[in-house]
Amino acid sequence: MGSYLVIMLCAFGVTAASTPLVRRMAINRQWLALPDERKVHKLPTPDVGGIAMFIGVVVSLFVAWRMGRFSNLFVGNNEPAGIVIGAFIILCFGVRDDIKEISAPARVVGTVVAGLVLVYFGVTMFYFRLPFIDVFQVSNDWTPIVTVIWLLMMTQAINLIDGLDGLAAGIVAIASGTFFIYSQHLAHLGLLSEPNLGPLIAAITAGVCLGFLPYNFSPASIFMGDGGAYLLGFLLAVSTSVVGGRADPATQGFSGQTYFFLAPLFIPIIILGVPIFDVLFAIIRRVGRGEDFSKADKGHLHHRLINLGHGPRRAVVILWGWTILLSGFVIFPVFNPSTSRSLAIFGIIALVLSLYTVLHPDLHWRNSRSAKAES
Repeated sequence: MGSYLVIMLCAFGVTAASTPLVRRMAINRQWLALPDERKVHKLPTPDVGGIAMFIGVVVSLFVAWRMGRFSNLFVGNNEPAGIVIGAFIILCFGVRDDIKEISAPARVVGTVVAGLVLVYFGVTMFYFRLPFIDVFQVSNDWTPIVTVIWLLMMTQAINLIDGLDGLAAGIVAIASGTFFIYSQHLAHLGLLSEPNLGPLIAAITAGVCLGFLPYNFSPASIFMGDGGAYLLGFLLAVSTSVVGGRADPATQGFSGQTYFFLAPLFIPIIILGVPIFDVLFAIIRRVGRGEDFSKADKGHLHHRLINLGHGPRRAVVILWGWTILLSGFVIFPVFNPSTSRSLAIFGIIALVLSLYTVLHPDLHWRNSRSAKAES
């Protein structure tokens, strides 16, 4: 655990030191996000913070490579190279979109290319759990499809939630930290195939987010931009796929309970509940209106909290709180299987229903229509 903490602190320090330099470069080059009717910020702000995050990731991986503790992850293993190359590709597409907007298909192409790089270097799932049915080994024919879909889901989830200062960085820091704890628990039980980069990538991701957050929390002096959001989504996709998708099928017998059979699949999904719910709501909302899914709007969860009367800072803290609650409810049974399993399952359902009720896409529209009808 101490070695992982060193790498996390390295990611934190390098990102924190790089961000002011990247911000200064962005100002000199006029790489700025300009205010408009959909955005909350009022002043032109640098929006290429993803570059500083990438520096933090690369330096941290280099330090880990030089540490004897992690030699089994790097010696004779091509996966670290695939992660760096894939991260660089997806960052380039994202930063290009930040500097000069590119089309939605071009962004998808960039994500697909990064996903195929992961496939080429073997950074993929070995198993896929179909709820309440069985564990399936992912064949070579399905590996590219599963990898790209998982990567698209993660990158879009983080990109859509990145609408308020500090929101995405804080949520990903909480999610990555929780997932690191979970992956370490599986590793200690001998249920992860080795070598497994998942815990290391999760620790680096948490450190990078914490290093960037002081500059990104309201009022932000720099945004992560699409480059940063895609990069964080990429890192989450990597860590969750090589942990959840490589957890030994014997986990279905862990404590003899279905919960632990499903855990490697559902824990990353529930931990990232806030951004994933936001993606689902966006799909429902835009398809229902007949709009293009890539069209931006002000219907996201954070916008709805602001419409309820919360300020931007409070809205961010509320969504951080939801992420902490969701993370706690799914991770607690892992360490206390005999006493809290049922409570956790019902707690998850209650939280999901509460979130859906409070932030339902049509709730406020219906209330407004009823009020007008009564008057």
